[in-house]
Amino acid sequence: MLQVSYIRDNREQVLERLAVKNFKQPELVDEVIGLDEKRRQTQNQLDTVSSQSNAAAKQIGELMRTGKKDEAEAIKANTGKWKEEGKQLGEQLAALEAELQDKLVLLPNLPHSSVPKGITPEENEVVLENGSIPELPANALPHWELAAKYNLIDFELGVKITGAGFPVYKNKGAKLQRALINFFIDEAEKAGYSEVSVPLMVNAASGFGTGQLPDKEGQMYHVGVDDLYLIPTAEVPVTNLYRDVILKGEELPVKNCGHTPCFRREAGSYGAHVRGLNRLHQFDKVEIVQVVHPDKSYDVLEDMSAHVQSLLQKLGLPYRVLRLCGGDMGFTSALTYDMETWSAAQQRWLEVSSVSNFETFQSNRLKLRFRNAEGKTQLAHTLNGSALALPRIVATLLENNQTDKGIKVPEALVPYTKFEWID
Repeated sequence: MLQVSYIRDNREQVLERLAVKNFKQPELVDEVIGLDEKRRQTQNQLDTVSSQSNAAAKQIGELMRTGKKDEAEAIKANTGKWKEEGKQLGEQLAALEAELQDKLVLLPNLPHSSVPKGITPEENEVVLENGSIPELPANALPHWELAAKYNLIDFELGVKITGAGFPVYKNKGAKLQRALINFFIDEAEKAGYSEVSVPLMVNAASGFGTGQLPDKEGQMYHVGVDDLYLIPTAEVPVTNLYRDVILKGEELPVKNCGHTPCFRREAGSYGAHVRGLNRLHQFDKVEIVQVVHPDKSYDVLEDMSAHVQSLLQKLGLPYRVLRLCGGDMGFTSALTYDMETWSAAQQRWLEVSSVSNFETFQSNRLKLRFRNAEGKTQLAHTLNGSALALPRIVATLLENNQTDKGIKVPEALVPYTKFEWID
């Protein structure tokens, strides 16, 4: 959530940056500024009335102590109007604050100055490419056929148990999943992240804190009876560990990682590009999350991007890094890098990670602060990234490493799988 004081003091810049993000309701900016002005005026009026009432009460007490009861009663007769006025102003203030909050939560985060203009994924900026594109024989199979050939994943069985988008992993397919999770967690710990195991359901306050609510409720599975949400990513519970927390400056940076299943409704997704593992309703992911000093967050973003890239390099996967354009960015992000791996059988790039800096957008909602060098509380910056999401990693590993002998397991994974080939 943007800070009202920043919007008020930087109106033109806010409108300019929101235009980069292709925001369709710029009029909300002036509505917020207008409501804030009314709120501050009402607060000042309430403070004046409260001050008058407090002064009168003090005066009445002094008069009563000195035996001037009649004078005290005369003043007391006038205090009723102050109480009534104060009550009305308090109700007006509460209504204005609620309306202001309702408007504020509709404003997305402002994109960083380096974010390119654009609306579609085709307008994202390619930052770098790494690795050689594998050349497969003409009879190469896509991963869903490889999964059936080697009895790794049963998509139809998942449909029987739950529905489309909930695959069943079997035999070496299940072992490959577990191997990747352990590999990603170990690599994160080597990079200084502390592992946490978190709940798979969150309350509405947690969803609001990281920005999924009220923006993405349509994409989340809702447990109506208990008013809980299945997590779309570990970002939500891991970041919410620090909701309403004031950290010491020396505790920064906070670095956590965690593995969870993720649940996404993916409403409206259909067609060839969602086939197999390309788009699921339930999938596993290892997430890295940092809480950092605002002066260091963009250096940290580069470090997190480098960490994700190192995983792809160790798996031997060709990849590219994209800086997302304004119109393709998430609601909460100030700058996002997407990492994509090349699917040799499908002949297209598949997104496997997003790494984002949210600056103070999440921490303002979370009331996540730290004490700076002067001892004053200050909003921290939050960042997170997929390190990594499993489905498309598995898809590209199967497709890119297929041979006549079978599927070669990357060397970095062999200590975890305990086998070198899927055959």
